[in-house]
Amino acid sequence: MSGRSVAETVRLIFFLFLEGMSPHSIAVELTRRCIKTPGGKDVWNQQTVRRMLSNEKYKGDALLQKEFTVDFLTKKMKKNEGQVPQYYVEGNHEAIISPAVFDMVQAELEKRRSGGSRYSGVSIFSNKIKCADCGSWFGSKVWHSTDQYRKVIYRCNLKYNGEKCQTPHVTEDEVKAAFVSAYNQLVTEKQEIIANAEIIRKTLCRTDDLEAEKRVQEEEMSIAAERAQGLIAENARVAQSQVEYQERYDAPVGRYNAAKARYDEVVEAIAAEVAQSERLLDFIRTMQMQEGILTEFDEGLWSSMVDFVTVGQGKEIKVTFKDGSEIEV
Repeated sequence: MSGRSVAETVRLIFFLFLEGMSPHSIAVELTRRCIKTPGGKDVWNQQTVRRMLSNEKYKGDALLQKEFTVDFLTKKMKKNEGQVPQYYVEGNHEAIISPAVFDMVQAELEKRRSGGSRYSGVSIFSNKIKCADCGSWFGSKVWHSTDQYRKVIYRCNLKYNGEKCQTPHVTEDEVKAAFVSAYNQLVTEKQEIIANAEIIRKTLCRTDDLEAEKRVQEEEMSIAAERAQGLIAENARVAQSQVEYQERYDAPVGRYNAAKARYDEVVEAIAAEVAQSERLLDFIRTMQMQEGILTEFDEGLWSSMVDFVTVGQGKEIKVTFKDGSEIEV
């Protein structure tokens, strides 16, 4: 693919993922559209899509030393699994995806991984309906698939695994009606909701302290890596006890690993805050454009405003919006 088509494809993949599609569904869609893979193949697979969604280079950053040279004569490379330090460089090159969008995707990937069951991504309700009993996601089931009474329902994916959940199934129409009702209650307090969301975004989504700690850990990693490299160079020049050398070398490596572990935690926390800030900003902009109540289900508003809905034992449905507001209907 050309550079331009690569950029367009990357943006499409990120867009489809944030619209609710799974890596598998995205792979099927890209194949259907006759879009070539990065390797020039006609058929996509979900592993390729997943790797692209997690590739930091698309937001302009670079992770150096993902691999290292094992044998300098044969040029044999090996995947770096902690044998040598890795270095994360921000703003290394022009970005295809904004850092905010990339961070939103990473947060969504983690959300789907920790959802308690396999994410399907086949409809706008996938990964949006949650069981009040066990916290797992609802999945679609087809009743009477071969006759005139065919019906699609949603029920807890773990309903019959171990102790049976007491939550009933729901239909798409029931979920749609619940959303319309909850949305109409929300929009009657539009200005207050927007003001509260602005306050939350400005006060709770701050990353100043995290950014400061990130810089501290970066400096610590740099010092430790420089010390380790100095010991390696010295060992190459000067004959010495390898036991003593290893002990001296292990100290800065341990220091580096400790700083890197904390650095990773801080980066993840920053990404979560940025993603939440972007979700709130999108929610605020959507609310500002709304003029009246809904008379029918709106797929766009559902996707942009709803975080998830929770189904209770009495079939009550609680809608949780992306600003944290909860309305039960």
